[in-house]
Amino acid sequence: MKTFQEYLPEEEITYSCVHCRANLAAHGDLISKSFQGSQGRAYLFNQVVNVSCGPSEERILLTGLHAVSDIFCECCKTTLGWKYEQAYESSQKYKEGKFIIELVHMVKENGWS
Repeated sequence: MKTFQEYLPEEEITYSCVHCRANLAAHGDLISKSFQGSQGRAYLFNQVVNVSCGPSEERILLTGLHAVSDIFCECCKTTLGWKYEQAYESSQKYKEGKFIIELVHMVKENGWS
């Protein structure tokens, strides 16, 4: 069980949990802003911090069948989005191991104007 919070460098532009302000991702790990979550727009990240994954399950998403795991904020336990565990279409393989965080659960910090 994780008992500490990971902090991203203060000089980096970051995304944090809107509910508890735990760091979630660095701007440098942002892959795409063109995703759709269950509650609106979402961003795709290469890696994230302070999240835990639920069990993997198959879901039919806008781009086809994928195996995904819901991701939760380690600090406040809010469901933030999901992790792509497996993509069954060859054109979607680039998503494997990547993370979706819905904008409704994120706030931009450190240098955004």
